[in-house]
Amino acid sequence: QVQLVESGGGLVQAGGSLRLSCAASGRTFRPYAMGWFRQAPGKEREFVATIRWSVGSTFYADSVKGRFTISSDNAKNTVYLQMNSLKPEDTAVYYCAAKVSYDSQYNYWGQGTQVTVSS
Repeated sequence: QVQLVESGGGLVQAGGSLRLSCAASGRTFRPYAMGWFRQAPGKEREFVATIRWSVGSTFYADSVKGRFTISSDNAKNTVYLQMNSLKPEDTAVYYCAAKVSYDSQYNYWGQGTQVTVSS
């Protein structure tokens, strides 16, 4: 069974930076894509960024484009989210997720890590 564990969240001032990590465990880990999502209090979960595991192509939500960077270390079964120029509206619980095939939804989810950006 695949397990995803996020880390790196915390409290940061507006304009600061933070790097999130998502480590995957499992006998084999060969996702089609990995993604980051976030959910603020009282709001729906929203897409942040995704990366194709084998080719490394990336896609970002407009709200974070130019500020956030998703990357992966396939040998370590780990995906990262580098967050720069953070804004208070970035405050949310950030979740890592894995998509096992092109036709599938995101099947596996981590427990989330809290990111709080103060003004």
